[in-house]
Amino acid sequence: MKRLVLALDVYERERALEIAECTSDYLWAVKVNWPLIIGSGLKIIAELKQVTGLPIIADLKLADIPNTNRLIAEKVFEAGADYIIIHGFTGRESVKAVMELGKTIIIVEMSHPGAREFIQPVTDGFIELANELRPFGVIAPATRPERVAYIRSRLRPGIKILSPGVGAQGGKVGEVFKAGADYIIVGRSIYDSENPREAARRFHEEVEVWS
Repeated sequence: MKRLVLALDVYERERALEIAECTSDYLWAVKVNWPLIIGSGLKIIAELKQVTGLPIIADLKLADIPNTNRLIAEKVFEAGADYIIIHGFTGRESVKAVMELGKTIIIVEMSHPGAREFIQPVTDGFIELANELRPFGVIAPATRPERVAYIRSRLRPGIKILSPGVGAQGGKVGEVFKAGADYIIVGRSIYDSENPREAARRFHEEVEVWS
């Protein structure tokens, strides 16, 4: 079972397509963020799907009023995205506006140190929101596996946990899967390596130990 997501946080279209294609054998999905969409245009979503045959996660971190979220999500799903990542702090109506259009992943807690300032103190509210609305999944930090375990213990069965922060940010594959993650998200440790395919293979093999 493939449980590795590539966070393709680069600007250049050709580089993105090359990395995605050469690593696709070891991935469950490819995640695109604003750098790639800004650098290459929304059409990169369909192009990545064509060269990889994999689901594409649009990591937009949407956080606006319901109508604006809806307008953005319509175009992103039309472009071929399979999932959109959104913030929950704008409220359930903003989240539901995206969920009505396609599969959604809610940020419960982020992986960078700054998440402890304002996000972690209200994580319980985001867990409650996810339990009520039942998105495809939530984001929880591989950099703090104890938080992944906490979130898993309070999350409804069936809601997936996707954990960013493995590799360059310090998260460990074994620790985060033991804590309850379903998928890990890896970026720089793959796309900045001298051999992205080999780096992806190593992560995939490590993931398989925990599958």
